[in-house]
Amino acid sequence: MDEDLDRLASAIRKAGSTVALTGAGVSTASGIPDFRGESGIWETRFDPADFRIGRFLSDPTGFWDDRLDLHEAMFPAEIAPNPAHDALAAMESAGHLDAVITQNTDGLHQRAGSERVLELHGNAQRVVCMDCGRRSDAAPVRERVRDGELPPRCVCGGLLKPDVVLFGESLPEAILADARRRANESDVFLAVGSSLSVEPAASLPSAAARNGFLAICNLDPTPHDGRAAIVLREDVTEALPALVGRLP
Repeated sequence: MDEDLDRLASAIRKAGSTVALTGAGVSTASGIPDFRGESGIWETRFDPADFRIGRFLSDPTGFWDDRLDLHEAMFPAEIAPNPAHDALAAMESAGHLDAVITQNTDGLHQRAGSERVLELHGNAQRVVCMDCGRRSDAAPVRERVRDGELPPRCVCGGLLKPDVVLFGESLPEAILADARRRANESDVFLAVGSSLSVEPAASLPSAAARNGFLAICNLDPTPHDGRAAIVLREDVTEALPALVGRLP
């Protein structure tokens, strides 16, 4: 690992633009369960069909009742940023990272101190009003749901929805366009803790590899390993802090 990290650090030092893409492997290290795979939430505990936008619109009461159970299973109360989150925040603070593009909805990058975070799938710690578009903290809304307010509503009277991309919804166009632009223009693109198999995020490394230096850090193989200049089969909580230690 040391030689590959030295090469990656050298590429980042020379780069005009470095971008990171993070997936579930960064969140699971904080105790957040994975969604997919044999032991994932969708296989073992919940039916994805219950969390489609159509179900939310037709049965917001039932949706929010199930969503509260899902949220409590996904995000244990004690979750906190791990060393991988901290390392990416440190890279940004030191001027070595332009942005984090994340597939995760836990908000842990921001809690760690990252400021330029593009959330492809939204943020489960917020809610959004379907009528006026106002966004606010989700925690008080979840408490209202626990107290029996179903479905929860905005001060304007509109339905409140978790500020995440539900099944059947498109990713936010502006954020996706920004992510694609940053991938295309990056000199170094670092994919961390992602299977790189879920579109459209899975296409970002290909765009980056055409023009720049692609590095992948993931315990399991990905479809893009053959395009990468460096592939690290390492724990992200060990590899990223070690990378930071090699940067000025």
